[in-house]
Amino acid sequence: MLMMMLMMKKKGAKSLAVAAILLATVGAVVPPTKEDLNDISVRGEKFVDEQVENAVSGVKVMKEAMRKSEEGRQQLLEQLEETRQQKEEALRAAQDKEAELERQLDVCNETTRALWEECKPCLRRSCVRFYSRTCSSGAGLVGRQLEEVLNRSSPLSIWVDGEKMTELQREAQRQSQELRQLQERYAVMADGVDGVFSDSMKVAQHVHSGPLSFRVPSFFSTFYRRRRSVRPVFQDPFRSFQDLFSPFMNRNFLGSADPALHGGAADNEDGAVNEDVVVSRPFGDGTMTCREIRRNSAGCLRFKDECEKCRAIEHVDCDGKRPLEAPLRRELEEAVAAAERFTRHYDDVLKELEEKMFATSSMLDLFNRQFGWVSALANTTRHSPFTVQGVTCKDPEPDQPSSETDVSLQIFDSPMNISIPGDLPWNDPKFPEVVAQKALDRYKESSVVLK
Repeated sequence: MLMMMLMMKKKGAKSLAVAAILLATVGAVVPPTKEDLNDISVRGEKFVDEQVENAVSGVKVMKEAMRKSEEGRQQLLEQLEETRQQKEEALRAAQDKEAELERQLDVCNETTRALWEECKPCLRRSCVRFYSRTCSSGAGLVGRQLEEVLNRSSPLSIWVDGEKMTELQREAQRQSQELRQLQERYAVMADGVDGVFSDSMKVAQHVHSGPLSFRVPSFFSTFYRRRRSVRPVFQDPFRSFQDLFSPFMNRNFLGSADPALHGGAADNEDGAVNEDVVVSRPFGDGTMTCREIRRNSAGCLRFKDECEKCRAIEHVDCDGKRPLEAPLRRELEEAVAAAERFTRHYDDVLKELEEKMFATSSMLDLFNRQFGWVSALANTTRHSPFTVQGVTCKDPEPDQPSSETDVSLQIFDSPMNISIPGDLPWNDPKFPEVVAQKALDRYKESSVVLK
């Protein structure tokens, strides 16, 4: 009985050993045959085709988003043009009124000029003395600036704010230059989107004869026939659409404008920046700030009431007329005030346009990161978008927690080698999709410069 039990035990051990060998044999992954590689390629190609089709659809949405943005942009441009015309009309009216006042004062020019020469030094002394007592450092700079202003001004300017007219004209030039730069950068962005769209539609129409051979709407066809000669939008100096408009968002919109219109900090003669000090002493046309005086000395003109010779200019009698007491002066001041309002409104609309372009560029960058890679396929020469050429299963290295599977393949016109975790065998139904996705991700990285 004991002998029989020992014999049965030995037979059981042998059976277990055989079973273990059989199990090991069954569990071992046999390298894929040529037919297996072809099957992986077919299934991977189907996945790639779907991703290409999705990307083409995404580029279409990108183009449509650009079109809708253009509608809002055109509305703002129309507002800018209308405001520009109103501003120019107000400035022309002010210039006409100013010229008419000058002609009336010319009748008694000798008297006016004599009073003006005595008015200027009094005006300078009064302003510098008051600034020194009330404001922070910089009185010397204010004195020099005011002297320059007075030397190029006429007697009329201290009563009708001639300096403001000059600043409004400078502001108009600055606004025109800003709009021109914005338009140029928008054109670069629009051309870049058209280039991505055009190449993507070529991919949809020509590259593949399978699932991507859908009919492209006729209004897209004009883009197929155009070959662009402009530089790619993603090359330096512009790394992205958003980079085109970042300078507009980073600058201070009002800092370069006339401080009398918008305010803004300024350097004193020591290089330090003085804060605003509102002068509490009232003047005939309101209060003033240290900033006004420091920036362009326009505030100093308000001291005219403290100088007898300056006051006398306003009441000069020219052949029985007093031009500066006539309605013409009030009409001039109203025209200047209107030009100021339109200038501020123009800046507001221009800022809104710049913000809209920045938001549009940000949105387009998101689209391009996700879908723009498909446009790179327009110049590929491959016949099959995805082909697996070999699969090698490796044993895990001593310092590796698990094994890896090396896959050699070609996606579009790019050969590459990738590694897949060994816990996903090549005969798993998910294997082709995982390989195709990893290969496609690497292709995107090398095809799209925009990060």
